[in-house]
Amino acid sequence: MKIDLKRRSLMLGAGATIGLSALMTTSALAAEPIKFGVVSHLTGSLAGGDAVSHIPNIELWVSQVNARGGLEVDGEKRLVEVVTYDDKTDPSEHIKAVQRLATQDEVDFMLSPYGTGFNIAAAPIYAKYNYPLIAVSAITDQIPELTERFPNMFFTLGSTTGFVEGALEALTKLRDEGAIGSKVAMVNVADAFGIELAEKARPMFAEAGFEIVYDKSYPLGTPDVSPVVKGAKASEPDAFVAWSYPPDTFSLTEQAIIEDFDVAAFYTAVATSFPAYAQKFGSKIEGNLGAGGVNPDTPAMKEYRAAHKDVTGKEADYWASATFYAQLEILEQAIEGVGTIDRQATIDYIKANSFDTVLGTISFDEHNNSERYWSAGQWRDGVFRAVADIGMDDSIAPVAKDGWD
Repeated sequence: MKIDLKRRSLMLGAGATIGLSALMTTSALAAEPIKFGVVSHLTGSLAGGDAVSHIPNIELWVSQVNARGGLEVDGEKRLVEVVTYDDKTDPSEHIKAVQRLATQDEVDFMLSPYGTGFNIAAAPIYAKYNYPLIAVSAITDQIPELTERFPNMFFTLGSTTGFVEGALEALTKLRDEGAIGSKVAMVNVADAFGIELAEKARPMFAEAGFEIVYDKSYPLGTPDVSPVVKGAKASEPDAFVAWSYPPDTFSLTEQAIIEDFDVAAFYTAVATSFPAYAQKFGSKIEGNLGAGGVNPDTPAMKEYRAAHKDVTGKEADYWASATFYAQLEILEQAIEGVGTIDRQATIDYIKANSFDTVLGTISFDEHNNSERYWSAGQWRDGVFRAVADIGMDDSIAPVAKDGWD
């Protein structure tokens, strides 16, 4: 096992130092491991999100697969190994590292990166070398165009439109109940993710009868969001919506508490579902809305969350964690379904089959899992539960937020 600051190989869990020979069977030792590559944001502005939603799930999956002897291909079990590079949340570094995984490390498969922009930026390289790309942490309305250009690419979180619809559905229910009015303050991170969501939200909110009384973007990695929050508060809205990434989700919430920005509907996007969000703000976030959510009560979700905690020592988040783990389940089932490490055959298998995952049955219609996903959640009694979904049919009704106390 080789671990250094730039490249990390994972076979039995992150940072494992136990002698591999003591844990492998003779037959497993005779077979080359199946190598998976991933370029992660180990440092930089998106490191926090990657560290919650992606990296622990890779550790969990590698541990589980290798504990049962590996993946079965060509009539034998082969352990899995993950080669990781840090891109420092820099797109140019990300591209170089993906290229290196394909051409120098010659990994058998690659796992998807964290973030819409990074998935889209890396897509040409995945396609050039014929790696299946299940773009988990990616929200876009460009799915038809992207998958026509990159037929190896698949999406699991739905489209930008579906994402906005989730937030809008929650706000509309609250307005119809008389809990909020129609004035919305909206902000977005100036990244592919936030820009596309804001552009889609403007006409959709207007059509639903909401008035956007404040509309502001801010750069990714903005250290001080107080002007944004103060401006939003000054507009006297009934609801606040931020198409945000993890660092700004935390800072926007913290600043809203400082400013006592009291609205009955407070929505922040990515990281609202993180356990660390609840740990930092405690009961103050009761009623906060955000991206994703889950139904934590299904047997599959309970089993997954327990295993995640047992193996990684961390709580899974209440949204993208399970979806990223589902990607790993899909790849595992596809590779074993094909019975070889032929990447084109694996891509074809993903297109043609359904998969049993922690989220239930997943299949791809025109490369998009457009029929089953949670789109908005709300913190209720210490759990971030889905309040809007497509095809899951297990969301609860949203309630108005009652201040920051």
